[in-house]
Amino acid sequence: MHLRKRVLVTGGAGFLGSHLCERLLHEGHEVLCVDNFFSSDRQNVEHLLDDRRFELIRHDITFPLFVEVDEIYNLACPASPIHYQHDPVQTTKTCVHGSINMLGLARRTGARIFQASTSEVYGDPDVHPQPEGYWGHVNPNGIRSCYDEGKRCAESLFFSYHRQWGIPIKVGRIFNTYGPRMHPNDGRVVSNFIMQALRGTDITIYGDGSQTRSFCYVDDLIECMVRFMASPAEFVGPMNMGNPGEFTIRQLAELVVEMTGSSSRIVCEPLPGDDPRQRRPDITLAGEMLDWTPRIALREGLEKTIGYFDGLLRSGLLPSA
Repeated sequence: MHLRKRVLVTGGAGFLGSHLCERLLHEGHEVLCVDNFFSSDRQNVEHLLDDRRFELIRHDITFPLFVEVDEIYNLACPASPIHYQHDPVQTTKTCVHGSINMLGLARRTGARIFQASTSEVYGDPDVHPQPEGYWGHVNPNGIRSCYDEGKRCAESLFFSYHRQWGIPIKVGRIFNTYGPRMHPNDGRVVSNFIMQALRGTDITIYGDGSQTRSFCYVDDLIECMVRFMASPAEFVGPMNMGNPGEFTIRQLAELVVEMTGSSSRIVCEPLPGDDPRQRRPDITLAGEMLDWTPRIALREGLEKTIGYFDGLLRSGLLPSA
């Protein structure tokens, strides 16, 4: 049995946050879930509301929060281009003001704090696969910069608070993650392809589909997060978190069509601005420090994710076309 802690999860009603809240409750902790529901869904955590160790607060972390906690997982921020480009100023504020507020809370309470950084700090990389020592290739004023540079600034703040005030931090760079509870209309490639395939509409790939991504199933990612938070205090990161298996976007589209038995056609559309050509994590550090490696293969994870979205469509919670 773990020592019971009071854990704050910002963005706790989101895709990753809801799975993390579940895991922490399973381990016996008290969980304070904070979310403003900008890009998340209350339904993701509704099944947890009857647990007396779970508390849900509607709050925007760009404003200070005064609570007593032992650990903080800072996951709050829209993570898909559709959502973070909808209000780019708010996205940047969530990364920067939100980090300042959560770091201030950690300083006051003495809490250990995890920052959900992102592979987007590497931009459109010149180095492949991307190790933590690579500084990135990011457009500072492009349409994705509100997120890319916001997350880079957040990392800077975390390390500054750590050096200046000794705040116990953990900075994890999360690569593409997928699984049940992804937002069906978030524009991310896995959810897009599955929804289009299940509805029998054209599957849209951008460019010629030769750009690559690496896909980590959510359970593997949450395991890495929890191990990282429990690791020795001197190991602060940044640390890559993802699955090094690399697939072209076209390969993913073809696999989804095959697994759903869909009649959808694969069609090409112009590539959006600053879209990375390749993305694959070097996870040597996570293996060495946490003895962690992803266990769930893409086909297995897609099977569970397809089942989730198929259930949403069959339940009538989503329009069928």
